[in-house]
This record gives sequence, C-alpha cells and structure tokens, in this order.
Amino acid sequence: MADAHSNNNHVPVLFSFSVFSRPSSVPVGSGYELLIQKFLSIYGYQIDIHRKLVLQYFSEEWGQYIDLPKGFTVSEKCRLRLVPLQMDIKTLGNLSPSTTVFFCCDMQERFRPAIKYFGDIISVGQRLLQGARILGIPVVVSEQYPKGLGSTVQEMDLTGAKLVFPKTKFSMVLPEVEAALAEIPGVRSVVLFGVETHVCIQQTALDLIGRGFDVHIVADATSSRSMMDRMFALERLARTGIIITTSESVLLQLVADKEHPKFKEIQNIIKASAPESGLLSKV
Repeated sequence: MADAHSNNNHVPVLFSFSVFSRPSSVPVGSGYELLIQKFLSIYGYQIDIHRKLVLQYFSEEWGQYIDLPKGFTVSEKCRLRLVPLQMDIKTLGNLSPSTTVFFCCDMQERFRPAIKYFGDIISVGQRLLQGARILGIPVVVSEQYPKGLGSTVQEMDLTGAKLVFPKTKFSMVLPEVEAALAEIPGVRSVVLFGVETHVCIQQTALDLIGRGFDVHIVADATSSRSMMDRMFALERLARTGIIITTSESVLLQLVADKEHPKFKEIQNIIKASAPESGLLSKV
C-alpha cells in the first residue's frame, strides 16, 4: 500500500522499475533528485548506478511515458518509471574541450595546514585552471562554508570561472551547479580535483556518475588530511568506473594532437613535471 497518503503534504505516486511497480508517496514539489532517492529507497540494490538511467512520467495527453521535463516537480497523483539504458556509463574516458567541464572543490585557505601536500595540489590545480582558460573549458568552483573556512587560496586564479559558489553540503552537485551544467551544450565529462578526496570529492563524483556523467579525478590535484582515507577513496571510486588520472594526462588528452592550435601553450604548462610528492605513498 502507498505510504503517508493521509498526509495532505504528500502526493501518491506509482514507482515502476523493470517489471516492478510499487505505490508510494512523495512530498508536494518533489523534483528529480528526491524522486531518484525515492526509487533507490524502494528498489535499492536492484538499480545499477553504473548504468545511465532515464526518469520518465506517464503523460495522459500522449498516453505513454515521456522523459521527465526540465524543472519537473510532483504536484498531483502520477506514475513514474526509471529506465536503465543499454549503454553502460563506463567509457573509454575520451576527453574533448567542447564536452568537458572542470570542477575545483574547496581549495580554501583554512585547509592549508591540515591537508597533506596541500602546496603540491595547489600548484597542480593552478595548472589545470590555466589549461581550462587556454582551451575555453568552463570551470565550476565550490567553497565549503567560506564564512568559517575562508575563500579559495590566492594562488588559484579563478578568472573566468563559470560559477563560484558557497556550500555546506559535501557534494558539489547542488541545484545551481546542475543549472550551470544544463547551460553547457553537450557536456558529458567532468574533471574533478580538490579536497578532501574521501569526502567532498568522493560524494561529488558519485552524484555525477549517478546523473550519467563521465568523471575524471585528477590524482595529483586531490588530497585529504589522512593518506589512508585518500588511498581507499580513490580505490573505491576506481571500482565504480570513475577514471583516476593525472593533470598532464588530462591536458594532453584535451589537445590530442601536436597540431592543435593551443598545443604549445599547453606544452608550456607541463614543461616542468608536476610535483612527485608523498601523494604517491600508499599510507
């Protein structure tokens, strides 16, 4: 039976996945993220988050299921279904400037004394930001509770960033970020770096692959207070199909050809190798 239908603030919804259908209810005004969470709470392990998923609702006008419109919220009784596409989101990891966005996560002043090899990841992060400007790649920057933890470190040049936003949630995937991504036509890959690897980076990456993005985590530009936390986070994320890579690999993959008009500018960035710091350590 549907739950909480007697609550005036809830709306009955039929949730369908594969051959299963189950009546339940959600608060009035529930949008995409809450609906996905509801599907996961109902069907749990049966939903493979490693697959691209499409959320649809039953249109009385058309007499069939249609893709959920942008900005859809539940206002009345309805039927929804979650459809796994045949294509697995694990790809070869190709990157191109026209379909890529960079995420810089919480590289803030107050983290400087606590994060292992913070100076090294600042240096590498700045290379990535410089490369993004050269190649015209949008950059999204988060700052965790900047009122208490300070702004992004001065060494990181945020000139031209598409979005710089404060947050209290660990994941960067907030409504304003999803709106910014929706404004970038054809975006499919996110290059992610910052701190902490096992908290904000991990939660952001999992939210992104759950929305069908390819995620590349730059290992030489992400760290934690504990090297053990960092190591196990990267191992876990790699097992989910997220690509663990390096700054030089990302930048050269984006130009792809010595004849690329921006190759020499990118070459100048990587001419000196990135720091081979203790980030290579297992513990």
